[in-house]
Amino acid sequence: MKTTNHTALITGGGSGIGLALAQLLSENGNRVIITGRNEQRLQQAAAQVPGATALACDVTDAAAVAGLVQRIEADFGGLSLLINNAGQASAYELRPGADAFRKAEAEIQTNYLAPIRLTEALLPVLQRQPEAAVVNVSSIGAFVPAAAIPTYSASKAAVHAYTQALRHTLRQHAPSVRVFELMPPLVDTAFSAEIGGAHGIPPRQVAEEFLAALARDVYEIHVGQTAGFYQLFRADPAQAFAVMNSTLRAAEAQ
Repeated sequence: MKTTNHTALITGGGSGIGLALAQLLSENGNRVIITGRNEQRLQQAAAQVPGATALACDVTDAAAVAGLVQRIEADFGGLSLLINNAGQASAYELRPGADAFRKAEAEIQTNYLAPIRLTEALLPVLQRQPEAAVVNVSSIGAFVPAAAIPTYSASKAAVHAYTQALRHTLRQHAPSVRVFELMPPLVDTAFSAEIGGAHGIPPRQVAEEFLAALARDVYEIHVGQTAGFYQLFRADPAQAFAVMNSTLRAAEAQ
């Protein structure tokens, strides 16, 4: 798939992986639109991406999403790349009194249900392009869950299943729209600080591996450690789980 001359919408584009993706796509000749809940952070991010448009939007809010879609249809009808990157995570253990339901509800709303709603709403726009793509950002946790972020891992497993089903369906009914899944390991962002993110890979590496995989039509993009964990998971799921959770504990302790 081409990696230039797209009009790209990136949710959660105000920081971390989303901002790194916006910067790299802009550098490679793409028009970039970033969204996020925090208007001030979003404007600061847009200032770091030449030519970027910042549109504040809470992707968990139906009315806000409807407004965003209307704006895209009116002003960015050439949209050809949708990157569902916005995320929510809580680091905790599934012990009594952990308030797991409330935390899981927020994660599911942001990480899983929001991409479904936005993708469905923007598919008519994407289908009008000769070549377009939906990119869902999941995680290494979609294969091997981390007990320190239990319901976040579960939400990303749901994203993985949804992405596979969407890819299968659009190949039959909207073949011009390809479906990719970006699966980073631990990344050094404020988002992952609670679980040792300072020991993760830089967001720029995620963006660079994504763009290279997009050019080669690699639909399931295993960034960094994710590739090795995927192979271990296929060979020995119990061992993969043990390694994941011992590695994460070590990162948190440092």
